[in-house]
Amino acid sequence: MGFEPGQIIQELGWDTDVDESLRDAVMDAIDADLVEDAIEAVDAVLLWWREEDGDVGDGLVDALRDLSSTGHIWLMTPKVGRDGYVEPADIAEGTATAGLVLASPASVSREWQAQRIVRPRAGKR
Repeated sequence: MGFEPGQIIQELGWDTDVDESLRDAVMDAIDADLVEDAIEAVDAVLLWWREEDGDVGDGLVDALRDLSSTGHIWLMTPKVGRDGYVEPADIAEGTATAGLVLASPASVSREWQAQRIVRPRAGKR
């Protein structure tokens, strides 16, 4: 997922169903705890999202609140066939609604899939 020591990673949407070993790996990579309420701009947001959490776009807009201008969001959703699975069309629509761009997926967990979401690059003039 590309995390490095010293980065500040905000975690949103934590619940008892998240992958604790993945959380531990992220904390090991950044050599710090994940933050819930950011005091300063964060380098990335780890956003756990399930179908019952509502509109993906709303969650992504909330995740932008403390994100630095160069930061990105890792949207974590249950894999196909798991409780809370989010349809790819809902993720794509929510991303576009939030003014963001789907960048790259990552295989990170047995139960969860990850999608890197970024701000669009400014066009060249």
